[in-house]
Amino acid sequence: MAGKPVYVAIFLSFFLTISFSAPLQYQTFVLTSLPQPQTISWVSQQESQVIETPSESETDFSLNLHHVDSLSPSSISTPESLFQLRLRRDGVRVEALSTLAASAAAPTNVSGKPHGFSSSVISGLAHGSGEYFTRLGVGTPAKYVYMVLDTGSDVVWIQCSPCRKCYTQSDPVFDPKKSKTFSGVACGSPLCRRLDSPGCGSQRKCLYQVSYGDGSFTVGDFSTETLTFRRRRVKNIALGCGHDNEGLFVGAGGLLGLGRGKLSFPSQAGRRFGKKFSYCLVDRSASSKPSSLLFGESAVSRKAVFTPLLTNPKLDTFYYVGLNGMSVGGARVPGITASLFKLDASGNGGVIVDSGTSVTRLNRPAYVALRDAFRAGASNLKRGPDFSLFDTCFDLSGKTEVKVPTVVMHFTGADVSLPASNYLIPVDSNGKFCFAFAGTMSGLSIIGNIQQQGFRVVFDLASNRVGFTANGCA
Repeated sequence: MAGKPVYVAIFLSFFLTISFSAPLQYQTFVLTSLPQPQTISWVSQQESQVIETPSESETDFSLNLHHVDSLSPSSISTPESLFQLRLRRDGVRVEALSTLAASAAAPTNVSGKPHGFSSSVISGLAHGSGEYFTRLGVGTPAKYVYMVLDTGSDVVWIQCSPCRKCYTQSDPVFDPKKSKTFSGVACGSPLCRRLDSPGCGSQRKCLYQVSYGDGSFTVGDFSTETLTFRRRRVKNIALGCGHDNEGLFVGAGGLLGLGRGKLSFPSQAGRRFGKKFSYCLVDRSASSKPSSLLFGESAVSRKAVFTPLLTNPKLDTFYYVGLNGMSVGGARVPGITASLFKLDASGNGGVIVDSGTSVTRLNRPAYVALRDAFRAGASNLKRGPDFSLFDTCFDLSGKTEVKVPTVVMHFTGADVSLPASNYLIPVDSNGKFCFAFAGTMSGLSIIGNIQQQGFRVVFDLASNRVGFTANGCA
């Protein structure tokens, strides 16, 4: 009997060696530097070739997307300053999205709401803005303006003259009096009642207000108008015609809300393109391959892996999905389970896919477990000091490529394996790279656009699912 503990110890040692001696999976990471600030140019010919009366069969259309940094002030002249600006925007946006989710889960807390009327939208074009924009025609004849694309917002709006207060935008402010298709929405109409708390202005016209997490807001007339997507006109889209737009707005003339709410563009026009759209976001340094936004059957890739959309009973704007775990180096990370990301009946918790957040935020326990697993797998890399919100950084100066452990996100029904450039990113021009995840004390976790880069992300609302196609930008 005295010898048994020795045998047990030997057996346990042998068992542990067998269980954990499997080599980690690595992939080669080719190092790139921060992209230089750059501006975009538009081909005016694309804005003149418009189909006036498209046939009913024309249900597919597409747009090029560009990163909002292309509209940044000219004073932002270095890659480092541009990246810092992006992180500041990101922090404000995450706080705004988290606040909206928390407010929806606790509807009795109405403090801080604008007096009078409002729309329950806290995200978008403000400093905590959507990160990608495109060029749309508004009105008839179409006047082209930059519009931010945002899956975390619903209401579509543009700046309109006459301006009581308008910020500086890259194009002339839209004048509704010069459009043949502009029409105000009447107070008390079904469309006006879709706003959470509509107002009523002169001549019994519906008023809207959208407030943002940093105190910015837009106020004006709720109306319907025609939008032109390259060669395709989409009529009778409800949008806000903003006469008072104040805060940290910059460059673009308005916002195209792509959320799930009843006033978003997909909800309004979805039947015209089969309730399907997708985007592919490329890294800002990959200027030769523009990001794209597709509507219609062509938006759905046959190679996509899909996960079901979940419903928040308290908030219909966000695209919630089920995240069940994560792997590093081919091994599931202990402690990261579906229970950490559960969306409960009160609307707390959950995971959303968002085009306008850059860095993926995971609730703190999940992030710590993921970070520690990555640190262990990347122990061969020289650590560097923390940077901004990143607490796991590496000094890779003098190297052109390194081996890094693989990272996989396990959604319900879909495993998404990330390229190394989607989780190890440059933060300066001196060879410092950081693990591009962050923790949050909020219950809401957010899959950001750095992790989505290079994937075609499909929003198949007809089948209530979200899909991911690797290398989907071709």
